[in-house]
Formats: sequence, C-alpha cells, structure tokens
Amino acid sequence: MSIHSQNKSKLVNSVFSEVYQKYDFMNDIMSIGIHRTWKQNLIKWMKPREGSSLIDVASGTGDIAKLFNQKTNKKNKIICVEPNLNMMDVGEKKLKYIKNIKWFKSSAEKLPFKDNSFDYYTISFGIRNVTNINKSLNEANRVLKSGGRFMCLEFSKIENELLQYIYKQYSKGIPFIGKYIVGSSNPYKYLVESIKKFPNQMEFKNMIEKAGFENVEFRNLSSGISAIHSGWKI
Repeated sequence: MSIHSQNKSKLVNSVFSEVYQKYDFMNDIMSIGIHRTWKQNLIKWMKPREGSSLIDVASGTGDIAKLFNQKTNKKNKIICVEPNLNMMDVGEKKLKYIKNIKWFKSSAEKLPFKDNSFDYYTISFGIRNVTNINKSLNEANRVLKSGGRFMCLEFSKIENELLQYIYKQYSKGIPFIGKYIVGSSNPYKYLVESIKKFPNQMEFKNMIEKAGFENVEFRNLSSGISAIHSGWKI
C-alpha cells in the first residue's frame, strides 16, 4: 500500500517537524489522556520478559519504550527508531535517564538491523504514516527472531454508529485545537485524514498475515477508536 511514496514521506516529516514541541500535550488533548491507557494495554497484552529486546518503530517521544522498560524491571535492550530528527531529539531528552535505550533515525521500510535481532517489535500510532505499509510489515518480520512478537497500536474503525457519529464530529474540531495550541491546523488536518484512510481491523489483520506472521489477532480499545494487533513470527 504505497501512497505517492516520496511525497508522503516529505509530508509526514513536515507534519511532525511542526508539532514535535507540543506532541505529547496535543496527544493528551486529542484523546483526553486515553492514549496513555491504550499504550498500557499494549504492554499488558505483550507481557514482555526480563532480558528481552525491543525495537520500537516510529517511537515519537518514547512512550512505549518507557513502559517496556518499567515492565521488564530495566533488564532489557531497547532500540527506538524515529524518522523525524526533531521528534527523536525530544524523545532522547525525555528518556535520557534510561541508559539502555539507543535511538536511530530510520524509516520503517528499511531498518538498519540484521535479520532475527529482536524479541519484540512495536509501532504505536505510526503505521498509518509510513509510505508503504506492506514493506514495513515485511521489515518487522525480518528483524524479529523466530518466536518474536509484532504488536501495533493504531487508530481503527468504530462499529457503533452513534459513537462513530460523535467521534466524527469531534474529529472535525481537532485541526482548530491544533491551530490554537501549535499554531497551525494543517498537521492535524493530515492526521485526521490519515485515520480515515487507514484499513479497518480485519483488512489490517490480513496484511499482517500476508507479511508472514502467525496467530494474528486484534483487540479493540474504546469501542474501536483504536485497536491493538498482535502477530507472531513462527
């Protein structure tokens, strides 16, 4: 699924270069803080082992890496991958106290790591922003060890019609909130559109399976506003 690859890459990079300074604050505003609970649910479902390794792709400011570190009692290896330098700088400063994290600037489509390197791969609210979802899923499979686990948290499709209507009306206001807080509505117009265009739960599950993952399943959060997908490299 490639959408004007080069143009989208530049667009996404410019979007996050505009919002990076208030990224965490805007996430709290837009989700009323619920995104933090969603991320905790991902870690709870993952149940990571002490001594395991994580690659967190499209890390943003490192929320998943932080939770993983806490859950494994700081006994782990964590690699954070972020394509935007400004976002990566914020993440590095935010988590500088965690000494076992290393940061890399890279796209999800071409990761600078050897095959079979990690026990866990996570991507949180980032898969819809990649230029090629299928390529990114194939890379996830490549860098995971046999028995490794892929986990993705992303906005999804709401099944309840009334809730869908309410959410749609709320989404229309997000660009205006962005303009007030960040100074520009354009990044948030893009983010709202990217959520609309992302595949539904079953479509994305099929894409994960085509990338070679087994036992793929998903769990809806907040009635499908977001969903966690899980798959295993067997």
